[in-house]
Amino acid sequence: MRSFNLGFAKNIRAWLEKNVKIYFFVVVLFALAYTLVGAVLTFGWDYWVGFVREHDYDLSTQTFAQWFTEYLQGFGLSLLIGSLAIGMLYLIIAVAKKTWWIWGTIASLAFAAVIGMLAPVYISPIFNDYNPMPQSALRDSVLQIAQANGVPTNDVLVYDRSRQTNSVSANVSGFGETTRISLADTLLQRESPGGVRAVLGHEIGHYVLQHTVSILVMNALMIVIAFGLANFLFHFLAKDERWRIRSVAEPAGMPLLFSVIGFIFLLATPIQNNIIRFHENQADMFGLNAAREPDGFAESALLLSEYRKMEPTAFEEWFFYDHPSGYARIHMAMVWKAHHMALGDIPMGPGGPPPGWAPDFVPVSDPRLGYAR
Repeated sequence: MRSFNLGFAKNIRAWLEKNVKIYFFVVVLFALAYTLVGAVLTFGWDYWVGFVREHDYDLSTQTFAQWFTEYLQGFGLSLLIGSLAIGMLYLIIAVAKKTWWIWGTIASLAFAAVIGMLAPVYISPIFNDYNPMPQSALRDSVLQIAQANGVPTNDVLVYDRSRQTNSVSANVSGFGETTRISLADTLLQRESPGGVRAVLGHEIGHYVLQHTVSILVMNALMIVIAFGLANFLFHFLAKDERWRIRSVAEPAGMPLLFSVIGFIFLLATPIQNNIIRFHENQADMFGLNAAREPDGFAESALLLSEYRKMEPTAFEEWFFYDHPSGYARIHMAMVWKAHHMALGDIPMGPGGPPPGWAPDFVPVSDPRLGYAR
């Protein structure tokens, strides 16, 4: 790290300050150089995760040329958007000084919210084609579930996820007039109609329960703590202009600042995972009640076994999983089904509870985790 700051970072900073001079553009161009170097250093990992491992699990449908083309497209977008975001963050650091970590958190959340609203309309179509779902009984039932739960849309889109992967997906995204229901073509190809409705019920749950907002609120606390700790640690590590870094607003300190922030978020991985899993649990239960397709829900959960351990230990699920395990989801769906069979509001099926069965309270969760989902 020390040689990196004294060599690359210091020299790039000096050249930019001499030739560009305007602070914002100095930071943006430095961020571009920093990101490019980082991309070169991490490309081997990205290649293994995004291409080799996906083929090992028989999920990817892409040749290397196809994958690399999309990799470059995604990297180009990240480079442009990320560098501008870093430039704005450093402007805040330069102006707010000691309180930058508070204002930086607010700006980061606002930026994430804007990207979340624009991505479905302007970014997603770069990688996939979106077309209206042909008229069918399944389309009508999906719209009925959505509209019955307050989703303001009259159309369902299908996108060609199969050009990248065999895995299934769907989402309800956007805001106001940009709200859209999007189904992967792989979902329609690989799932039964009940499975499709179950997946959409889950995604509708995220939208109706306003999980985008609640996740932003929860992340706000994490970001402000991370930025505050990073500010403290940066000043400790760069004390007395160690490594010739003048201040936290110094562009040459970017590798150090982002390394510290990255390390803090690495330590916070289980907290981040539990925040996401909390929302996934809520969407699972909402989806079961909205779609009323427990067998379809279990069918969808079984697809996780293609790339995820179905029955992890309680610690593995708590620490590493940002979604409930397949085991936990199927268990929840079958408990839901047993209760509703007993209530008589869904047909009794093979293996259902005997007549007159009156269940005690059963936690709708993996009982090993010790709490109800």
